[in-house]
Amino acid sequence: MERIYDCSLDTDLLTGMRLAKVSLGRKELVVFPTDTVYGLACDAFSHEGVQKLLDAKGRDRQSPPPVLIGNAAALEGLAKDVPQLAKKLAETFWPGALTIILKAQPSLTWDLGETKGTVALRMPDHKIALALLQETGPLAVSSANLTGEPAATTCQQAEQYLGNKVKVYLDGGSSPKGEASTIVDMTDLVETVSDGGEVITTGKVKIVRRGALSEKKLASVLGDFLEA
Repeated sequence: MERIYDCSLDTDLLTGMRLAKVSLGRKELVVFPTDTVYGLACDAFSHEGVQKLLDAKGRDRQSPPPVLIGNAAALEGLAKDVPQLAKKLAETFWPGALTIILKAQPSLTWDLGETKGTVALRMPDHKIALALLQETGPLAVSSANLTGEPAATTCQQAEQYLGNKVKVYLDGGSSPKGEASTIVDMTDLVETVSDGGEVITTGKVKIVRRGALSEKKLASVLGDFLEA
């Protein structure tokens, strides 16, 4: 039987967080609030957990879940050849509603689906999400809904979609933004160093999904590197 924990109550928050951590360690699914929409989460390094997440949503392996992280420093550990522009975006918009697709570290022992060697990373701007991520490490997180349905912006919506496929629901009230994150693909960027030691960047950044972070804000950092 799944259980909803009201995170506005200290006792529920403490119990819910502890049980969420235990459930994730057992390769089970957890729903928690983020700044954008509610997230359906599993241990990013558990093949079984990721498969459960995809099955719960009715998704196939062609749609790998993004990975949420509790601090920006994890960017370098999970992605390789991180371009300076990606670091600049993370410094400017993390924690926040921006998901960045980069080349994944080849040494990582995870299987998120058909990622073609990439990983989509985000640091959410929500204290409950960040507190859990700092306890658990990176989590594979997708919006808490069934594929094709609107993303859940309340815990009750998420529970209606997913029911007992999820072990623990953390209820943090309505999602502040109520809109999914903006996703950018930065895998096309290439950095080379000139003879004079200057970093030269080529390639373009593509917006894969428009969301809560505006194109105008992205352009303020990316300039001409943002594909029109």
